[in-house]
Amino acid sequence: MPIILALIGAATAFYFLVIRARNAADIATDVVDMANDVRLAARRFGFKRRTNLHPVESIEDPNLAISAIALSFLELNDLPTQEQRNAMVVQSQSVLDVSKIDAEEMMVLGRWFMSECGGPDAAISRISRKLCKIDPSGFDPLMGLVKAVLPDDGLNDKQRDALDDIKRAFRIR
Repeated sequence: MPIILALIGAATAFYFLVIRARNAADIATDVVDMANDVRLAARRFGFKRRTNLHPVESIEDPNLAISAIALSFLELNDLPTQEQRNAMVVQSQSVLDVSKIDAEEMMVLGRWFMSECGGPDAAISRISRKLCKIDPSGFDPLMGLVKAVLPDDGLNDKQRDALDDIKRAFRIR
């Protein structure tokens, strides 16, 4: 009887390890796919990373900067739900006049820019300054998109500070 229990325990432990290894392989595949999505989105928008230069400084498309700021603004509240992400894609389509595929890829690149900046707070201030340099009239579409994706429960303190950062970048009082 103890030998049978030991065999059952060993089989259970082996099964558990096999499942864990399979899940690790799936996660590694997902990470590789995410990196590939960012690379393909960057290529589609003509984004070229230059050496010794922060990726945000290489942004040339104002729509890409607007989308990155709006996504960062949305993430200041908490990680966005699937409904919020879908709403952002729809609003990006209407406010920025882009296709659904372009809006989704702008969100992928915007998320990457945000992570390169070290979080949504830093991303908003840095990308806002860049947007002001490449398109000083980008404030209105940015505010249109930000207002469209505002959470139902109102603004939190971080989001109010972010709006102040955006106003400072565009030199609005």
